[in-house]
Amino acid sequence: MEIREFLETEVRPIADDYWDRAEFPVQLIPRVGELGLLGPMWPETVRFENSAVYRGWVALELSRVDAGFSTFIGVQNGLTMGAIGVGGSVEQRAELLPPMSRGELVGAFGLTEPLSGSDTARGLRTTAHRTGDTWVLNGAKRWIGNATFADLTVIWARDTADDQVKGFIVRRGTPGFTATKIERKQALRSVQNADILLDGVEVSEADRLPNIHSFRDVATVLRLTRAEVAWQAVGVAVGAYEATVKYALEREQFGKPIASFQLVQDRLARCLGNITASIALCVRASQLGDQDRQGDQHSALAKAYTTTAMRETVALCRETLGGNGIQLDHGVARYMADAEAVYSFEGTKDMNHLIVGRAITGIAAFV
Repeated sequence: MEIREFLETEVRPIADDYWDRAEFPVQLIPRVGELGLLGPMWPETVRFENSAVYRGWVALELSRVDAGFSTFIGVQNGLTMGAIGVGGSVEQRAELLPPMSRGELVGAFGLTEPLSGSDTARGLRTTAHRTGDTWVLNGAKRWIGNATFADLTVIWARDTADDQVKGFIVRRGTPGFTATKIERKQALRSVQNADILLDGVEVSEADRLPNIHSFRDVATVLRLTRAEVAWQAVGVAVGAYEATVKYALEREQFGKPIASFQLVQDRLARCLGNITASIALCVRASQLGDQDRQGDQHSALAKAYTTTAMRETVALCRETLGGNGIQLDHGVARYMADAEAVYSFEGTKDMNHLIVGRAITGIAAFV
């Protein structure tokens, strides 16, 4: 209840305004830390017993109010802290995870590149060359959330010596590191995505993640978050659905609420069916995670299914609101726009279906 109260009283009232201005409410970051929403998986930062199912419901609640705010927490908590938690040394974890869990340090996760998205495993172009105890990074990253104001960014680069992907902690202010905000977005506008240029960026060996040896280790980090993105998609659908039910009960046409019309009730029933089925799939995927039985195919299926159902749901909601559905004031437009980004990141539907198809057939259909 404390998390929901925070979201309803402190996030919801400002969400549309910050979305419209394409700004992030950085003043709320310390409150996120106080609520224990950051670092629940690591012994250095855990505050109370929790589970993958619990963390999924939290992701749903966050996105039910603001998918942009949920995305910030996902980048900070799942991706950046996940990379350090999985790949970091004891010293790196002790130094960085506690202040990140309190919201005192903000992190970013630099994987996607201008010419490399779905093919990152093979197509990563950013390079790391070692000279003594120093690594020199060159390349570019794109769509990196939090990067414009992050205190540290985990950069994934291909080692020129062995052609394997490795992880590096790049601190804010490092010479040669430039993060430029991506403008003119039509989804997740409050998320501060950046283009990153790495021009001879020098990183010490002490800031390399020592337990990352190949892209297979990067995939372990992504697996931690993909199921929560599925929950995030459900939250977006729930937020749009709740706003639509409220609108349909208040909006009158032909002398009565539009909620009394058969076509409107049909749309609402379809939305509820999508949401209910998606929750069931997410719960099962997270249960498998709690049992240490979750494979790539489980989180991939959950992400692909729920984002597809979300996309249909928000479209039905916008249709129900008619022309008012494209205006922020009526509670659906932001969800519909943000849904397009949630549909795409952490693996498109097509890529996730190929992961599931490989598990079904035993044949990898990747090019």
